[in-house]
Amino acid sequence: MCGIVGYVGKQAAGSILIEGLKRLEYRGYDSAGLAVIGKGHFDLVKKAGRVENLARAAAVVKLTARTGIAHTRWATHGGVTDANAHPHTSSDGKFAVCHNGVIENYLGIKKYCENHGFTFSTQTDTEALVNLIAYHYHKEPENPGKNRFVSAVRKALLHVEGAYGIAVLCADCPGEIVGARKGSPLVVGVGHGENMLASDVSAFIGRTQNVIYLDDGQVAHLTATDFNITTIADEAVDPVIATVDWEIEQSELGRFSHYMEKEIFEQPTALENALRGRFSDDHSTAKFGGLNLDPIQLRHIDRILFCACGTAWHACLVAKHLIERFARIPVEVDYASEFRYRNAPLDKNTLVFVMSQSGETIDTLEALREAKRKGHRVLAITNVVGSTIARESDGGIYQHAGPEIGVASTKAFTSQILLAAMVALYLGRLRDLSFTEGRAMVDAIRTVPGLANQVLDQADNIQAIAKKYAKYKDFLFLGRQAMYPIALEGALKLKEISYIHAEGYPAAEMKHGPIALVCPQCPSVFFVPRGEILKKVISNIEVIRARKGPVIAITSAPPEEFPAHLAEDIIRVPDAHEAILPVLFTLPIQLLAYHIALERKCDVDKPRNLAKSVTVE
Repeated sequence: MCGIVGYVGKQAAGSILIEGLKRLEYRGYDSAGLAVIGKGHFDLVKKAGRVENLARAAAVVKLTARTGIAHTRWATHGGVTDANAHPHTSSDGKFAVCHNGVIENYLGIKKYCENHGFTFSTQTDTEALVNLIAYHYHKEPENPGKNRFVSAVRKALLHVEGAYGIAVLCADCPGEIVGARKGSPLVVGVGHGENMLASDVSAFIGRTQNVIYLDDGQVAHLTATDFNITTIADEAVDPVIATVDWEIEQSELGRFSHYMEKEIFEQPTALENALRGRFSDDHSTAKFGGLNLDPIQLRHIDRILFCACGTAWHACLVAKHLIERFARIPVEVDYASEFRYRNAPLDKNTLVFVMSQSGETIDTLEALREAKRKGHRVLAITNVVGSTIARESDGGIYQHAGPEIGVASTKAFTSQILLAAMVALYLGRLRDLSFTEGRAMVDAIRTVPGLANQVLDQADNIQAIAKKYAKYKDFLFLGRQAMYPIALEGALKLKEISYIHAEGYPAAEMKHGPIALVCPQCPSVFFVPRGEILKKVISNIEVIRARKGPVIAITSAPPEEFPAHLAEDIIRVPDAHEAILPVLFTLPIQLLAYHIALERKCDVDKPRNLAKSVTVE
């Protein structure tokens, strides 16, 4: 959450910083601000609201300085006001700081700084940190062989409890930026005659594709022509420069009205990318190059634990169903935020999987670390090469879905559940799944991009259905087996972007309480796959309709098995192998939520109170 951009180079920093913030606004959009170094002082502009408000305010001021930092905020400490927007400055005017994360002991730091003459004007935890840096700077003796600016930041951070990603300016050091991270991502962009700092590579992807992903406990010192990475303990770090493998056009809207719409329609391509090069030569199983576990080691696994948050947690529930179905390995799914704080009993043959689109979700990252502390192998499914989770896991699988900007996940979710099907296939073939069954699954999985296009071709029909239901204030989403996680995801999507109360349940559980909500003003969305439970789900639908509840059915059954009279509205998806049906059933609910949100005039790309990457507890 929150976005940081820093620039030091040959050009005026102001416009570069604002452009970077626009690319990071999905990380937080409560307020935005920037600071550039003038002649011994900071030119500071801060505005509540969207980055566009900041851009208008900054246009009035001539920002010619070539060094600066900027921030777009998702509020944690303090209300959404101009004053609480970042950057924050020390009361002596020497330092400016942009900060992602939470300083848990800020009250103690604040009291200490007040006792040493520093004053405070905001409600934020960040102001305590910037004053602490100033305190150490004034204590630091002049030393020609030591950078006083970097030393002050380092010493201040030794006293900080909590998570942070920071960018710091010093009024005495024009042409320098210091950054540091612990628990909140920070990336250095290495340019020609310029260097940048950001919480996400998308902030500077148009200027450089050469990046250094900082690890926890590292400090970066940037000038226009050089950079230096050390630890907080002042130990030298030999940085690894990586290359970002996507172009700026992939993060542009193009012909679409919203990023969510764009990313919904990018799914056939994203799914194709997830499959590419991942099948054996005989087309009987999947193959993954980065698991770092051989088949013999995987044969000894007798239990799998998946940890994730939000939409990724729903993908893990799909993975549980598919792995148990095709590989016959017991699977548990835990919220990462719960796993990290409870003493979960894991036997020695348990394999842990974590799943995170960004690879930076703080609870998932800490769950990974907790599992590794207990001696377990941890594999990751993530979309971002170079992310912290990708670097700290023992192995894993990249989604290759491309950048996902819309806050409500779409293509990342479907690529996660497609990869879950491939993991189930791979593990199944290591055990009891026959060659013939493996070939059938591979053949089915390879059809997913084309079948996804067929579903998306129904967008106009789904839009018409959305218009009928946009007025309702409550929804139920109901499915069984692998469709239950899709019901949860459908309810979440509707809540996230249209602010409609929605609940997802196993269809049969509807009778055990949720049926009390059923009435003409509460539509139910049913997921109705063809197969052995078809008649059971139809019975559940009849119970709803007997109580005059409107029904929207998403089904792979043909009209003779699921006739039109069973629901007010029907969305038909292609009948397919059960391993890929969760992908196909997901696409209509994304379009339904998207168009309902538009009808309600909601901002689908920047829903209230949400941010894309959750990097604070």
